[in-house]
Amino acid sequence: MRFSLIPLLLLVVPVLEIVVFIAVGGQIGIAATLGMILLTAIGGSILLRIQGFATLSRIRAHMDAGTLPGRELGNGAMILVAGVLLLTPGFVTDSLGFLLFVPAVRSFIWSSVASHIVVRTTGFGKRGPHSHPSGDPGVVDLDPEDFAERPDPSSPWRGGSGRRNLR
Repeated sequence: MRFSLIPLLLLVVPVLEIVVFIAVGGQIGIAATLGMILLTAIGGSILLRIQGFATLSRIRAHMDAGTLPGRELGNGAMILVAGVLLLTPGFVTDSLGFLLFVPAVRSFIWSSVASHIVVRTTGFGKRGPHSHPSGDPGVVDLDPEDFAERPDPSSPWRGGSGRRNLR
């Protein structure tokens, strides 16, 4: 989205929301209108929780497999935006928020946007069996059988457990 559109949206969306509030309130009454706004906020928070946790578990599965979770991160961002839109009072933002919770809509948006995204990685998923997760080549993780605990007689902390020394 171009940044020149953002000030226009910040003006148009609230005006549109006010117009829709007046129209809906005139048809069904103020109490029912406010009740609908409250129900959409509650429903949106429930959907955000359910779909958000499902997306996080899919992102974790991709990370555990050593693959980039690009599509899942995009879905997560769209679900977050959907939750914010649903928690914002108004029928227009609620409609857009509920649309973003539909997987087919998110898939269409992702396919439209994904070609403009460039991902660059350095060594992602290329850790060896004994390398440290931080990627620091000077750090080596050891298995329990690779080291032994031996008390150091010259240590001032001789009363406690000894230092860990390599075999």
